[in-house]
Formats: sequence, C-alpha cells, structure tokens
Amino acid sequence: MRNWQCTLLLATLTFVICGTPHVSAQSHSVAPEQAAAVEVGVRAFTRNVAQDVTEEGPTAWRKHFADSPSFFMALDGRLVYPSGAAAMAAIPDLARTIKHIELRWGDDLRVDPLTTDLAVVATSWHEVLVDPAGKRVEETGYFTGTAEYRNGRWQFRNAHWSVAAPHSTVP
Repeated sequence: MRNWQCTLLLATLTFVICGTPHVSAQSHSVAPEQAAAVEVGVRAFTRNVAQDVTEEGPTAWRKHFADSPSFFMALDGRLVYPSGAAAMAAIPDLARTIKHIELRWGDDLRVDPLTTDLAVVATSWHEVLVDPAGKRVEETGYFTGTAEYRNGRWQFRNAHWSVAAPHSTVP
C-alpha cells in the first residue's frame, strides 16, 4: 500500500473506532413530563436563590453553589472561581465587604432541561449592593448557568454573570 492509502485507512479506522460519539442514557432527550418537572423545579430554585441572597446576603451562596470541583464561575468573561472550594473560600470575604444585596431576576427567565438532573438557566438580573459604609451600587446584566440536581436539591454547577456595559452613542 502507498503511504497516503495507509494514512487514509488509518484515519478511517480511527474515526470509526474512536470518533463515534459516546451516547449515555442521560444524553437522550428528556420526556415532556420530565422536562416540565425539571422546569418547575429550576424556576422554584431560582426564586429561592434571589430570596435567600436578598435576605441572608452573600453567605446564602453557600447553599446555592455546588461545592464540587466541577463548579466554576465567570464574571464578564473572566474566570473568578475555578472550583466550588474556591467559591466557598471567597464567601466570607464577600460577606465582610457587602452589607446587603438585593437580587432580582428578570421576567425573561429561560430554563432548558437537558436531563432530569441538569438544566441551563438564562435570565437578565438586577442587583443592588450596599457596602459597610452605606455606599450603594446598582448593576444590571445577564446570567447563564447550569443547574444540577444533587443530594436532593438544585444548585448551580456553574455560573456566568455579565454586567451590561453602558450604551455608547455612535455619531
């Protein structure tokens, strides 16, 4: 066989053997009734997140962020917490620098059930932050994340917050 024929044969065999995507039982589409249950559960979870963060402050994130190596959080396109442990370690500092938070999700909340225990969440948000000196900062943006049902409850497995940039006027 010529070199190019061997290469083509090897590439074809590699694709057939290794390139076929692995399909797990969870990667199949979710039945409509299961998807509806996931959506109801995740919507209730997001309402609880906003309520808890508003009532309890930054420490409420402990119960809503997955404390696992798979967790990560990004802010404005930069990785802020590479793991659940990193996020949990940062929460006490947040609690010292933020006296009060008011978190409101937008009316545009989207929930996309992926499996019976995973869903994509996307929504606009508005937040009021008050520091210990009483300085108030308001921000608005968009949030995307993956909610995961683990240990009998929903948590964010990952999160990305983006703060809306001020509109610029173009001449």
